[in-house]
Amino acid sequence: MGTQLVGFCLAVIGFMGTILICALPMWKVTAFVAANIVTAQVFWEGLWMNCVLQSTGHLQCKTYDSILALPQDLQGSRALVCVSLGASVVAIGLSVVGVRCTNFFHYDRLTKTNIGVSGGVVFIIAGVLCIIPVSWSAHTIITGFYSPLATDARRGELGASIYIGWVSGALLVIGGGLLTGSYRC
Repeated sequence: MGTQLVGFCLAVIGFMGTILICALPMWKVTAFVAANIVTAQVFWEGLWMNCVLQSTGHLQCKTYDSILALPQDLQGSRALVCVSLGASVVAIGLSVVGVRCTNFFHYDRLTKTNIGVSGGVVFIIAGVLCIIPVSWSAHTIITGFYSPLATDARRGELGASIYIGWVSGALLVIGGGLLTGSYRC
């Protein structure tokens, strides 16, 4: 039962991290490369909006105008992160029913075990669905950074949401694995 609770807690922390990366506009952060300090602005780009932080401390955010005008990687990342969040909600529900410390299906141990295992598997799927868009966006940002066609003033670096997304996806996969592995036939 202790392994199940640890796995469940890790997966829930991963779920909260996935909510965080979905909401924060810090996927791509503008890098000031070389001696280009003409403007004292930092640009943040996320799944739903982009923001500008000025040297005066003023932060101005604007949601994207059109879904169709967005790059394909951003459209795909939006969809996969949202599906990951939905799968995590389903996995939390299944896991709450399936862990041994709850009274759901206490009369039918086989059904309770099957529900718990399926909750762990869905957490693993949610973790993979979180890691894919984060890695895809990281690849796009890194490729754009090293592109000879990019201007020095607008080269982007990996933002905090990318790193949080990798950790969140790993926690979802590890938590789901612990949940799945804690049940015996």
